[in-house]
Amino acid sequence: MLNYLNLLRQITLRDILSRYKGAAMGLVWSFVTPLAMLVVYTFVFSEVFGARWHVGSDDRVGFAINLFAGLIVHGAFAECASRATGLIAQNQNYVKRVVFPLWLLSPMVMLSALFHAMISFLVLLLAFAWFYGFVHWQVIFLPIVLLPYVIFLLGVIWLLSALGVFLRDIGQVMPVLITAMLFMAPVFYPVNALPEAFQGWLYFNPLTPAIEMIRALLVVGELPSLALYCKYSLASALAAACGLAFFLRVRKGFADVL
Repeated sequence: MLNYLNLLRQITLRDILSRYKGAAMGLVWSFVTPLAMLVVYTFVFSEVFGARWHVGSDDRVGFAINLFAGLIVHGAFAECASRATGLIAQNQNYVKRVVFPLWLLSPMVMLSALFHAMISFLVLLLAFAWFYGFVHWQVIFLPIVLLPYVIFLLGVIWLLSALGVFLRDIGQVMPVLITAMLFMAPVFYPVNALPEAFQGWLYFNPLTPAIEMIRALLVVGELPSLALYCKYSLASALAAACGLAFFLRVRKGFADVL
């Protein structure tokens, strides 16, 4: 197990650093990029469109803060899903190595996405402190709230990476699916903006519980519903187990296809 953890640490670090290879500012871009995005969102939605997250609210930056929180969650999913479909094909040199645990490539992608998401959350908290003068103490529970979402992402990567070997067309479908997941989750709008009859349907999108719980912690300063957290954790664990089981079942056929 320690050998696996050490190997995972090495390949994850290499994956993160390779993204900024040759860039003069290196890893600094991982902080500058989300900061620039938040500045743009704040200006456009608060000054240009005058958008408000809650009807009648006079909070000028609340929409941008809530939007950015949702985009961080979706961004992690988008990165994992888009990379997963070609993950095995892009690492063919590992496929025929009997000693290399191919299933570790999925945690590598997930941890890389999580690294960038955590930096974005840091930017969000700094902006929140700048505009409101404080940060909710509930933020200390962020790792716990993120855990089921991270487990869900693992399941997605295991499933899509295995499918991507045998169904190359799935890579063409992913941009459509990723965009659909964006607009069918409460990223640009609160759940209560929909008619009550449709609000429950949003929770069939696996991004919705994560977005709502993270907003509750970081923006509202409330602990998420325990029932929602437990249900989401159970569903995420099931998704990860199914994804890993499928990956391990078809793994022996990778070399024949590639």
